[in-house]
Amino acid sequence: MANVDDANPPATAPSEARPSDASPSEASPSEFNRSVIAEFRANGGRVGGGFKDAPLLLLTTTGARSGRSHTAPVVYSNDGKRIVVFASKAGAPTNPAWYHNLVANPIVTVEVGMATFHAAAVVAEGEERQRLWDLQVERMPGFGEYQDRTTRQIPVVVLERRP
Repeated sequence: MANVDDANPPATAPSEARPSDASPSEASPSEFNRSVIAEFRANGGRVGGGFKDAPLLLLTTTGARSGRSHTAPVVYSNDGKRIVVFASKAGAPTNPAWYHNLVANPIVTVEVGMATFHAAAVVAEGEERQRLWDLQVERMPGFGEYQDRTTRQIPVVVLERRP
């Protein structure tokens, strides 16, 4: 998912990762994400900077048009044993590319800490979506700010681990 959502997201709720050693003005979104991905993998799923305390995973999707693999750092939350991600794109008017990819190809690869596994991505809807969204805004209030910035409803996606 090599697409950074926003150059300066609120520190309370980053939606896409930024590396600890570069600023958005110094690197393109792809370079920025590559740096975060490398840091994540080199440090057992941990990164520094603004994402030091954020729950971060790497989400690898299959391109909706290209069919190629794309990896993106994404903030997540847990709902019991389920992993939930939010296609906030820091409140931009459009969804992130990774969201379009997983809608077209819902089998994804997830890296959390030292674990890597396949998952099925299911877009939450209705009351379930609202419950998960409300929990995330409670945990990381900046996500509420993202919703305030856009007219689209930010998609909530549950990643269901596959054997």
